[in-house]
Amino acid sequence: MSEQYIKRILNARVYDVAVESPLEPAPRLSARFHNAIWLKREDLQPVFSFKLRGAYNRIVQLSPEARARGIIAASAGNHAQGVALAAERLGIDALIVMPKTTPPIKVEAVARRGAHTLLHGNAYNDAYDRAMALVASEGRTFIHPYDDPEVIAGQGTVAMEILRQHSAPDAIFVPVGGGGLIAGIAAYVKYLRPEIKVIGVEPDDAPTLHAALAAGEPVDLGQVGIFADGVAVRQIGQEPFRICQPLVDEVILVSTDAICAAIKDIFEETRSIAEPAGALAVAGLKRYIEREGCRNAELIAIDSGANINFDRLRHVAERADLGERREALFAVTIPERPGSFRAFCELLGNRAITEFNYRYADSDQAHIFVGVQSGGATREREALATMIAEAGFPVIDLSDNEMAKLHIRHLVGGRATPADERLLRFEFPERPGALLRFLNRMGEHWNISLFHYRNHGAAYGRVLVGMQVPASDEMAFNAFLQQLGYPYHDERGNPSYQLFLQ
Repeated sequence: MSEQYIKRILNARVYDVAVESPLEPAPRLSARFHNAIWLKREDLQPVFSFKLRGAYNRIVQLSPEARARGIIAASAGNHAQGVALAAERLGIDALIVMPKTTPPIKVEAVARRGAHTLLHGNAYNDAYDRAMALVASEGRTFIHPYDDPEVIAGQGTVAMEILRQHSAPDAIFVPVGGGGLIAGIAAYVKYLRPEIKVIGVEPDDAPTLHAALAAGEPVDLGQVGIFADGVAVRQIGQEPFRICQPLVDEVILVSTDAICAAIKDIFEETRSIAEPAGALAVAGLKRYIEREGCRNAELIAIDSGANINFDRLRHVAERADLGERREALFAVTIPERPGSFRAFCELLGNRAITEFNYRYADSDQAHIFVGVQSGGATREREALATMIAEAGFPVIDLSDNEMAKLHIRHLVGGRATPADERLLRFEFPERPGALLRFLNRMGEHWNISLFHYRNHGAAYGRVLVGMQVPASDEMAFNAFLQQLGYPYHDERGNPSYQLFLQ
């Protein structure tokens, strides 16, 4: 299997459009983590992503008849730009179907290269289904973003360059969506240097390869998170999985906060801004070092793309310190009497307070929402919580509580106990009309007792809603939620709700 792909990779036609991207040392990360860390800068390609390698290698091999019929692709953005560039260079008519959640910067970049765009659905698989329907009706050739041998071979040229640029890496960390990049890299590296670890990295809300390896076959996840839109795929490709199953050493899952922290790491290292999918490998590399405790290893992370929508930087900046564990969030109960807050601050010593939210609730106790600057280690945060508790202040660590981080910190300041209140946290596509549709649907039957929405610059909106739903309406309310179709979480048992809002 690998020998077949070695020949394909060596013969891949990528350098008509791609450049050999540099492998750059990351001295700040290296010093901080006591390992030699390198960044493979695929964000420096002409379309700011590795995707043009596989797309061009597939398209350039089309017959004259296929070129005349035109091509079509489905993509969250980076593959689309690669296809558009290849079509522009080869004079082929191209149609790109993209999810409606694709950042505008990617949609505009495709259009500038002369390709036609069609926005459809909220995730890659929705766009894929629409594209396949158009293949049948228009006769265009579908250019798959990852489940195609020539695409995989084109992406595999990244590994060919790495082994020329570095004589002895211990591990290569690769972002995973549909699996084309890691399949090409694993095929090449494991054939020539089987001792080098090939480690995939995925968002914990889009674990396509992780789930497939656990099940022994590709798994349809049904729904995936779309913060890292470049890897928002519900199922690993069949051919990538066939290659990866025996060759990939492991897959590491990382949180949105960890991805944001990795974007900040890359910026501090290179003064470039990676997109969420582009920073995945760095996030996984950091987690691997923390887990293994390794030192003086040669570790390579692939910075796979830089097509980030500018508005999303607000969300990234807000969550980066949490992802790096530089800020700990606590709910602390202190006595409602003069001097209590000062005593609490004295307990913290020289640690900086990053956030403090409070409103009078009763004459005995006060619940405060507090952010405290932390050194980064989980054990330091745990030690800080223990110290607060031992000083007589009941404390709950909210650093990993999504509702607290997204909503409660902005809502502390008022309490009410409406009858029959249901508290739900929703996610919906961040596009024109989505919030209005949401509000219109919510206001039809049940009284809204709480509402918090904030544009975080992400690809999906987050809304916290309280609604008064009598027990007799339970079946109708559940049917309404299913019809609405937005992912949601029931938060009535969340401690931050009970302490600060209820």
